[in-house]
Amino acid sequence: MMNEPGPLHKPRTPRRPVTPVGYQAPADYALDVELYPTAELQRRVGDADARGLERIDFHCLIYLTEGRYLHVVDFETEAMTPGSLLFLQPGQVHRFGDLSGCDGWLLVFKAELLPTRAEPPTHAGADKAVDELELARLDDLPRSHLRLAAATRRAVTETLERMADDARRPASRALNQLLRSQVQSLLMRLWLDAAASEADQRIEPVVLRRYWRFRAAVERDFMRWHGVAAYADRLGCSQKSLTRAALEVTDRTAKAVITDRLVLEAKRLLAHSLLPVAGIGDQLGFGEATNFVKFYRRETGLTPGDFRAEQRSRGARIRNS
Repeated sequence: MMNEPGPLHKPRTPRRPVTPVGYQAPADYALDVELYPTAELQRRVGDADARGLERIDFHCLIYLTEGRYLHVVDFETEAMTPGSLLFLQPGQVHRFGDLSGCDGWLLVFKAELLPTRAEPPTHAGADKAVDELELARLDDLPRSHLRLAAATRRAVTETLERMADDARRPASRALNQLLRSQVQSLLMRLWLDAAASEADQRIEPVVLRRYWRFRAAVERDFMRWHGVAAYADRLGCSQKSLTRAALEVTDRTAKAVITDRLVLEAKRLLAHSLLPVAGIGDQLGFGEATNFVKFYRRETGLTPGDFRAEQRSRGARIRNS
């Protein structure tokens, strides 16, 4: 797992505010999963400020066992402490921080390792097994930043240490399958623990299922469906029950969940792409550029152009510091 170059080995000074980073395993590395301690991660990251913001096309799990660490994900700063586990997913914009004094692990694996999301069931009699298996997907976890309970921390630490030992064996198809299954088992454990935490808040299982099916549908269709009605029709429930589920789980209405996802994608595109504002609005399903500008200013307090200029100015300050 210490082979070069790895997906994070050589820092690049970004030419844009956000640098796209693809998965690139070492030339002599034949496994689908990479795992290395934070000391190796720090060496590969190098100067975190020089790297700036990056947009990845693979999955990462950052797990902290010692120290305190700040990591920026989708323009929000996550404060990690021992027992924190952070997910980075394909398409997310992130920035590394100062890892000195920290201990833990980075787990990296290709997006293809996880199954493609199935269409959500449209009625109560649909196959629940498919729905339950989909809950093991990384992006179905309730939060990207988890603070693990003591028992879960022990299990996760043991799993990662065992994976690191396994990965030192000579590469083979059997070893690759073992590591893939260990990743999937780890994700299932984390999802079950997170679901149990939600259950402790006395949210009915049927409400939780409805919300996660809704969020899955939003992730797939937010660029073309901006209203609650289309999702309610797809999921076979009323708009009122969908909003009630969203409020119970997130304290946000169903409409706000859709809006939040649109704003996030707009920020990503404004920061990392060279698309004109009108092109971004069109990609996000706004028929007129003026409608997109009004929407973005209403939700963020800035115009799309102001946000883009702010991000580029910040990137220039980082590169010149």
